[in-house]
Amino acid sequence: MPEPVVLAAGYFRGYTVVGLLAVIGVLFVAVAFGAGRLLRPVVPTPEKLLTYECGVDPVGEGWAHTQVRYYVYAFLYVIFAVDSVFLFPWATVFAAPGYGATTLVEMFVFLGFLAVGLLYAWKKGVLAWT
Repeated sequence: MPEPVVLAAGYFRGYTVVGLLAVIGVLFVAVAFGAGRLLRPVVPTPEKLLTYECGVDPVGEGWAHTQVRYYVYAFLYVIFAVDSVFLFPWATVFAAPGYGATTLVEMFVFLGFLAVGLLYAWKKGVLAWT
């Protein structure tokens, strides 16, 4: 029966490569940031110290109201993008022999759920851009 110390040494030998690569990666990032800090010119001006956002000079407080409708449109896009991800494999399975009626019913159930969701969003006025 082999000794437990020998087994442990063999087990951890595989992790030394991972640890060594992690240390090298951290050192590489530290050296890059240090070199950038040493080599860059430091000339602070009032214009450089201003907050920059999309080319617009900051006016007023830093707190701004964000419209929720942008997120709702993004969410609806994601829902229908996922829908298309499910439709393409379904089309290939539907073409295979023996899966016609079952996959057709399953897809109509899936599209029905999506239609109900879209109808709900339309009835709630989410799709109206005001």
